[in-house]
Amino acid sequence: MDKLKIEERIIEVLKTVYDPEIPVNIYDLGLIYKIDLADDFTLSVDMTLTAPNCPAADFIMQDVQQKLDAIDGVKSATVNLVFEPEWHKDMMTDEAKVELGFDL
Repeated sequence: MDKLKIEERIIEVLKTVYDPEIPVNIYDLGLIYKIDLADDFTLSVDMTLTAPNCPAADFIMQDVQQKLDAIDGVKSATVNLVFEPEWHKDMMTDEAKVELGFDL
């Protein structure tokens, strides 16, 4: 199993997860803080939300967990919800900023 290919697949999968209220995926929004694929192919992902009281938090977390669990080559996946550092719109990719109408 090629670790780099699995890491690329993890990012592809994360780009399929959306906050139902925002038309940009969580990866491009900058909500993924850390992706750590260990040598034994256990995966740990640190992510945040745009707001701590996000009404879609449970839905988003379940979607991330299910999609990461389904990746070939990943033995197990742990999703950690963190709020440090606090998310800010500057963490978004330029593409996400354009999609949401922010000036670059």
